[in-house]
Amino acid sequence: MQQTLTAKIRLYPTNEQIVSFKAITKEYQRLCNIVSQWYFDGHFNANQKVFQKDMYRYLRNESPNLNSQMVQSTYRTVKARYDTVRTQLYQCPYRYDTEVIDEKTGRHIWKSVPRTLDWLWKPIHFKRPQADYVHGSNYSFVKNRTMISLNVLGKRIKVPFKADYLAYLFSANAKLGTAKLVQLKKHWFLHVPVTIEVSEWKQLRNQHIVGIDRGLRQIMTIYDEKGKTKFFNGKQVAHRRKKYAYLRKRLQSANTKSAKRHLKRLAGRENRWMEDVNHRLSKTLVQHYGANTLFVLEDLTNVSFDEKNQGARDRNRDLHSWSFYDLQVKLTYKSQANQSQVLIVSAKYTSQRCPKCGQICKENRNHALHRYDCAYCGFKTNDDRVGAMNLYELGKQYLTGNEHPKFELNNVTD
Repeated sequence: MQQTLTAKIRLYPTNEQIVSFKAITKEYQRLCNIVSQWYFDGHFNANQKVFQKDMYRYLRNESPNLNSQMVQSTYRTVKARYDTVRTQLYQCPYRYDTEVIDEKTGRHIWKSVPRTLDWLWKPIHFKRPQADYVHGSNYSFVKNRTMISLNVLGKRIKVPFKADYLAYLFSANAKLGTAKLVQLKKHWFLHVPVTIEVSEWKQLRNQHIVGIDRGLRQIMTIYDEKGKTKFFNGKQVAHRRKKYAYLRKRLQSANTKSAKRHLKRLAGRENRWMEDVNHRLSKTLVQHYGANTLFVLEDLTNVSFDEKNQGARDRNRDLHSWSFYDLQVKLTYKSQANQSQVLIVSAKYTSQRCPKCGQICKENRNHALHRYDCAYCGFKTNDDRVGAMNLYELGKQYLTGNEHPKFELNNVTD
């Protein structure tokens, strides 16, 4: 099985090379915006052949010093960005408030409307200077992989880099894709996608099943085949998020030049910190259980729009800012690299079903006390642990041949 990872290579250019980097990234950004306008005006139907006919010669005249291969790459860069937006629109349908009010809750009813690229009012604008490099044509590793040869405007330069920790990615069987040259503050990086062969997870060889319940109070609650439960408390994470929100609120209300500079420095810091937390959590799970493990997660798509989750302002902010999906993505690719698998199952009734007797009753769960008390068999435990146990049960069903395991509402009592 193939897996693609992104190697973020730190470059060490000279002052003269930095000037060349800034020039080519700004020029590439300018051409991408031109192509984006053309692609938008063509109703997103143009392909590479149409681009060659309508735009290639025009762009070559616009930027004669830009490599011809990079001019052609502008179309692929623009199309990839629109494809990403198309996927995001499909996965997150627009939810609007009709004027209908639910008689029971007294709240407006939210509906889901599928979206396409036709929802865009204006073309996508490339704000950040960047440049895409095709391996072999625009960039290559030279001098025993101690330097990178890169195309810039009108010439080619060699830049030293340091990526010793990525040596295993550049094996003989690794395939390097189209790289992206970007600047982060004062540093320059080349993001290189590396495709490598990894051992595929085999269902017959699976040794561990781990149910993982994600939430706000507990970042993760895990339950495995040995009956062991582990809680990863989210109190510290929630406290830090509220601290960031409070700081942003005060800076925005101040509306001074110094406050705006502080906000600019603060931008992205919270997300980077949360990504690091998710990296450590996913790495801990994969290393602890090792290879041949099935991790079972519930599908939390659009969880922030569920009517039951609409309430206090703080809760809404937490739901919309919590990185459930980021943790899922990191655990998925780390598992695949370690010959394991992540299974996404339906979240229906995973917090209402008793893992002992199988009865489904919403009233058995006490949100205030974080308890689950089954009225039928008397089973009592933490409510987050119930979710993890039920996810573990769905993982068992998957290994027995049920490709889409889920709980059905067959036996419900009021």
